[in-house]
Amino acid sequence: MRSRLLILETVVDVVVRTAIVFALFLLFSGHNAPGGGFIGGLVGGSCLILIYLAEGEAGVTRLARLRPDHYLGVGLMAASLVGMAGWVWGSTFLESNLFSVELPVLGLVKAPSALVFDIGVFSVVIGLAAALISSVGDESTGDDL
Repeated sequence: MRSRLLILETVVDVVVRTAIVFALFLLFSGHNAPGGGFIGGLVGGSCLILIYLAEGEAGVTRLARLRPDHYLGVGLMAASLVGMAGWVWGSTFLESNLFSVELPVLGLVKAPSALVFDIGVFSVVIGLAAALISSVGDESTGDDL
């Protein structure tokens, strides 16, 4: 049975909440500045690793509710479909298009198709981090400590 470290869990909780907001900021600001799905996914994956260190595999399962292969599959599917959508629009593979939608409260909202690609990359990186944690968690017995 794991001993709980209250100070570690509290610090990790605060750090993870801040890092998740930062990961989402990197994801959504990547179209106008450096960043995007990959670096946002790395920050999000680091959050999963911190939670694993503080709470074990149960904490990671609580945060990432789906299995790692679901994140990988959805991410690869989104990135592939956005890449092929360029062909549908008569452009090249991975050609980005801009979509505009008029929303009642927000007004005109513009979103590039590359945002969906970045969300797919973000999902793949999160899935890889969760799969890494899952494989490490399965192999460790806790007797080494």
